[in-house]
Amino acid sequence: MSRQKKICLVSSIGGHLHELTKATHGIEGEIYWVTSQNLTTKELFKGTKHYFIIDPFKTKWKYAINAVQSLWHLLKERPDVIISAGAGMAIPTLYFGKKLFGCKIIYIESAASVKEMSESGRFIYKHADLFLIQWEEMRKYYPTAIYTGLL
Repeated sequence: MSRQKKICLVSSIGGHLHELTKATHGIEGEIYWVTSQNLTTKELFKGTKHYFIIDPFKTKWKYAINAVQSLWHLLKERPDVIISAGAGMAIPTLYFGKKLFGCKIIYIESAASVKEMSESGRFIYKHADLFLIQWEEMRKYYPTAIYTGLL
């Protein structure tokens, strides 16, 4: 009997989290969530396996805290797959998951990225096993990405 895949779903709050929730609806496996804490996420993830980590939003010392928190939940959970819709707060989880734990990475570029690459997408593209775009125009930046259309 094979075990279920352990899946980490990581995203910043707001539109990124909304897109990730829509994209992964009905997904099967042993799932846990990683996001930032606010009143909405506290309620949304009540009764669900989750970790709240700091959103660094371009602050170097907060990125260090985020990196430690990301390593901690990765060590504890050991996911097989990490799925993300960004943004920057997800980068340490994605990067460490891939480089240190050999996780498969699935990244969904935000629907807000219509004319240029997001900072997260620019960084994660070369590390992702599957990179999804919601606008065909983004193929010029991500030539091997798979176009899904809008979520």
